[in-house]
Amino acid sequence: MDEVIQKRIEEWTNPPFDNDTISEIKKLIDEKNEKELRERFYTILEFGTGGLRGILGAGTNRMNIYTVGMAAQGLANYIVKKNRAHDGVVIACDSRRMSRQFLEETAAIMAANGIRAFIFDDIAPTPLCSFAIRQLNAVSGVVITASHNPPEYNGFKVYWDDGGQVVPPQDKEIIEEVKRIQSIFEIKKIPFNDAIKSGLVMTIGEEIINKYLSLLEKKALRPLSPSSVRIVYSPLHGTGYRIVPRVLSHFGFTDVHLVEKQAIPDGNFPTVEYPNPEEKPAMQMALDLAKKVNADIVLATDPDADRMGVAFQTSGGEYALINGNQIGTMLEYYLLKRLSEASRIPKKANIIKTIVTTDLQDEIAHSFGCNVINVLTGFKWIAMKIKELEAKGEQFIFGGEESYGYLPVDFVRDKDAISACYFFAEMTDYLKTQGRTLSDFLDEIYTAHHLYLEDLHSLTLKGIEGMEQIRRIMDAFRNNPPSEFANIKVIAAHDIKNLIAKDLIGGTEKAIAHLPKSDVLQFFLEDGSKITMRPSGTEPKIKFYFSVKDKANKNNMEQQKKSLQLKIERYKDSLLEKISRI
Repeated sequence: MDEVIQKRIEEWTNPPFDNDTISEIKKLIDEKNEKELRERFYTILEFGTGGLRGILGAGTNRMNIYTVGMAAQGLANYIVKKNRAHDGVVIACDSRRMSRQFLEETAAIMAANGIRAFIFDDIAPTPLCSFAIRQLNAVSGVVITASHNPPEYNGFKVYWDDGGQVVPPQDKEIIEEVKRIQSIFEIKKIPFNDAIKSGLVMTIGEEIINKYLSLLEKKALRPLSPSSVRIVYSPLHGTGYRIVPRVLSHFGFTDVHLVEKQAIPDGNFPTVEYPNPEEKPAMQMALDLAKKVNADIVLATDPDADRMGVAFQTSGGEYALINGNQIGTMLEYYLLKRLSEASRIPKKANIIKTIVTTDLQDEIAHSFGCNVINVLTGFKWIAMKIKELEAKGEQFIFGGEESYGYLPVDFVRDKDAISACYFFAEMTDYLKTQGRTLSDFLDEIYTAHHLYLEDLHSLTLKGIEGMEQIRRIMDAFRNNPPSEFANIKVIAAHDIKNLIAKDLIGGTEKAIAHLPKSDVLQFFLEDGSKITMRPSGTEPKIKFYFSVKDKANKNNMEQQKKSLQLKIERYKDSLLEKISRI
């Protein structure tokens, strides 16, 4: 085994590491489990542009109080260097295993460095942390979460003073500070209880929620009055368990049926394989309850309540799950339609979306006279653009990404399933009072613009070998762009890593000026389809996004949808066949 790995293993089997950590590593040594030891120690868990995320366990390449402590110390050093210690840091955590311990560790480290820490009195949604940063004028924020990852994961997500996740230049500067922490001996820490007694750690809760509700009231497009909409809601064992029902009730949505077994916060997520509202199995209990109570809509949020999944009844009486592109499209169209009816769309109104989110949202925005800003995947880029718009005196209306993240308000700077749940309920109420359905509303959007269909396919490639395989795939498609997919000609290729747009028909190239560099490839086909390839920044996956479209025929829409899905399958097969040859 590599000498560096051996040295790290030796360090972790002796004090000051705690007894449980030492025992966990010694057990692997006794079992001669070299593969697992190598995975845990071949590198130090990387603090990336969004913070840390990894598998829980002992080792330099795992999430534990030591790797979290080093990240927290690096962040503390950066805040002190910026002379912003007094402004403080907001710290929230979700229901995952070790989340509370990591929160207390982070707060104790901040206090030891003379930095105020505002901690929530309960598990708290990610958007509420983003909101609290702005309300408390804090310099930074930390959310202990791994979002919708499997239960063995946790993370350490970092925010800056605008309430958005860190972006340039702060992200790189914080990374450099974290890298400078080479040993756990460099971590400054006092006991958590002492930190509370010192007054440097303060608890927040109700006042932030009440302020959030008051601002949401100003954005609501219906009065505070009782609604007949019947809702099934599942927090998927996460942080939405209290606040989402409270928000809905506040606005008159009192006919809310909780999926009781999933309304209990639990980091083991016992009723689901993945606590992800994108996955049908995770939504099944909510769908079953919806059938039982004849609900109008099904809403679900992931463990940190920044993503929202939706289902509603079709004309046939069955409940259909809609995808993230459809949810975002419906919310955007509803907001713009209602604002337009009230002549309330500002002159300089903006929609912000990611480059892998449906282009139908561009069409809708332009039809209402709104500007569209396309950004890289990751809500931090949407937050950054909102900040830029604010500085120019322009208005933000709606932001979203296809991965079930939406922001229908301007007082939060991350995807927000709390306000998204409210506005989807409001939209349902608006349509129900007119005797219309959500299914009809979606078809109305398609008929007014184009029928778009999108799909996502992922390859999970774990460990060192997986990372290398992902790199080979991206290099192959980057260096030799395919001329066709399923016999449909590729007319253009965008390489976002090198910021080059290639016209494959004319043979010309031009620079991409509106995006920062990122390991993304996009291929544009002559039939209007688009295929995007992107390694995940948070999971051991490479993701493939497919988008196809057609002019909608309202008398034959179901058949059109089937035809478009078959086209996506052909593109998917063609892509995977090309990958198999690499």
